[in-house]
Amino acid sequence: MNRKKRLLLIVLAVIIIAQFFEPQINEGDLASVTPFLLETNPPDTVKSILEETCYDCHSDVTRYPWYNNITPVNYWMAGHVKDGKKHFNVSKWQGNSIKRKDHKFEELIEMVEEKHMPLKSYTWTHKEARLTKEQIDLIVDWARKVRLKYSLEKKPE
Repeated sequence: MNRKKRLLLIVLAVIIIAQFFEPQINEGDLASVTPFLLETNPPDTVKSILEETCYDCHSDVTRYPWYNNITPVNYWMAGHVKDGKKHFNVSKWQGNSIKRKDHKFEELIEMVEEKHMPLKSYTWTHKEARLTKEQIDLIVDWARKVRLKYSLEKKPE
């Protein structure tokens, strides 16, 4: 057997074996976002946008597409979710200081206005998550109101 065939068989064997290993999936309870929603009080339109475009990567609840069953795609997606939750996790909203919450909303405004969120790699496969100008304006307006509320709650340092 020549070298190329042997290498091809080894790669194929690794890919097949890899299918038996999966990263931990992000399957929490949707109720985990309730404290965030109660505290930030988004209008129904914004709440729908959050559910459709944000929760998969920024909460403990991810809706997985069929192709998440394919390794290495599932590891790539798990990395995105882990990174998204590290930066902004609405399921772990309670316990953050007002200062941190305000900062997270400042970042949210910046990322959405500059169209860095949702990620292009997410909207490739989730066309419904592509934000229109009107949706961006709704999110930013709501986020600014939340920041105003937090600025009134901050304790003087």
